[in-house]
Amino acid sequence: MTTTNETTGTNEMYETAAARYFEAWNARSAEARAKAVAAAWSEDGTYTDPLADVAGHDGIAAVIAAAHEQFPGFVFRPLGPVDGHHRLARFGWELVAEADGSAPVAGFDVVELADDGRIRAVHGFLDRVPTA
Repeated sequence: MTTTNETTGTNEMYETAAARYFEAWNARSAEARAKAVAAAWSEDGTYTDPLADVAGHDGIAAVIAAAHEQFPGFVFRPLGPVDGHHRLARFGWELVAEADGSAPVAGFDVVELADDGRIRAVHGFLDRVPTA
C-alpha cells in the first residue's frame, strides 16, 4: 500500500533517500563523497552500526572513506526493495567486489528521515562480515 499523507510519506520519498544513501556510500573521491553526504543526510545526521557511531557530515564521510580503504574496488548495492512508513525506511544492502562479484559483507539499515527527506539517523546492522 502506497500512502501519500504528510505523516507516512510516499514510497518515492523512501526510495529517493535510499538512492542518495547508496550514492554517498559509493562516492570514491573526498569531494564527491562530501557532496553526496550533504545531499543524503541532514546537517545533524547520524550514522550508527556495530562498528561506528558518528554525527555530522564530516563524521559520516570519514566512516564511508574508511570502508573504501578497507574494501578497495567494492561497491554498495541494495538488496531488495525499500520499505517505509512514518518517515522510517528499511532496506538491505551488500558490499560487492567489482572484480568478481563476491559480496563478503551484507547488512540491513533502518533510516529516519527529516522533514526535507534527507536522512536524520541511520541504524545499521551487519548480517554478514568476513571472519579474517
